[in-house]
Amino acid sequence: MRDGYNRCIDYLRISVTDRCNFRCAYCMPPDGVKLLDHADILAYEEILYLIRVFNKYGVNKIRLTGGEPLVRKGIVDFIRAISSLGIIDDLSLTTNGSLLADMAEDLKAAGLHRVNVSLDTVDPERFRRITGSASLERTLAGIEKAIAVGLHPVKINVVLTSAFMDSDLSYFVEMVYRYPIAVRFIEYMPIGYNGTGPGMTPAEVKNRLNGAGLGMLEPAAGSIGNGPAKYFRLPGAKGLFGFITPLTEHFCRACNRMRLTADGKLRPCLLANRELDLKTLLRAGASEQQVGEVFRQALSEKPAGHNLAAGQPSFQRKMSQIGG
Repeated sequence: MRDGYNRCIDYLRISVTDRCNFRCAYCMPPDGVKLLDHADILAYEEILYLIRVFNKYGVNKIRLTGGEPLVRKGIVDFIRAISSLGIIDDLSLTTNGSLLADMAEDLKAAGLHRVNVSLDTVDPERFRRITGSASLERTLAGIEKAIAVGLHPVKINVVLTSAFMDSDLSYFVEMVYRYPIAVRFIEYMPIGYNGTGPGMTPAEVKNRLNGAGLGMLEPAAGSIGNGPAKYFRLPGAKGLFGFITPLTEHFCRACNRMRLTADGKLRPCLLANRELDLKTLLRAGASEQQVGEVFRQALSEKPAGHNLAAGQPSFQRKMSQIGG
């Protein structure tokens, strides 16, 4: 299916919960946010039904997000159920990594293809300050386990906040020489809470890498996922660096995704307030045709792009309520 700007929409990000065991400063306030009632969150059976319907309209790539998706009870069995449908070509998950070491093997066996792990700093104190958690070692152990069990490629998402320092960059350089992973530096977007501010820009990170005496970054051939990262390799490195620039070099013209929130709202665009209510429709006994019509409507309403660089718009829901 193509939207009004001839973009092929084949990728759905699904938030399976609004719960999270971290309190990242740019995502939610220290005291948390009002959580959804259990009855307001889509049941796994409802999500599976939507996946089957959306697949008939071309969706064959799924990423599970939260909150923290691994805190939802039954997530491994749910992944197995998605895999068993036999219709999803790429099934991935975004996590903070704190529970990953204990679950990675089961996730792989259930049919998960790969993981993205959020890790903005490897300094224990800065990590605690930005996440509200002392689980740095558990996150690092989760990354190691994901690599070991073959959730390939493991991608590390680094939001460039004020917590990111040159020492973090040195650590990630060591990682890409040791492992065939992708470390992606993400431009800070002011769409959550102001518990931390922006740090280096992606361009500054590139300049530091090019000036580190390791050789120049070379564009990496091929694609390693469904997202907008531009990938580069240092000479001799096993892994890659990716750069995601939603503000300074936005990628809206190539956007291939929509989002499903934990409470059953279909969002054509992360940075627009428009949502279409699927949960109410489902629980009223809607037919596949009616659900498909909502998908078509979302396609028709997907905007050409965002205008975040021109100033912060008024968001009705923060990132923690939408999903990663």
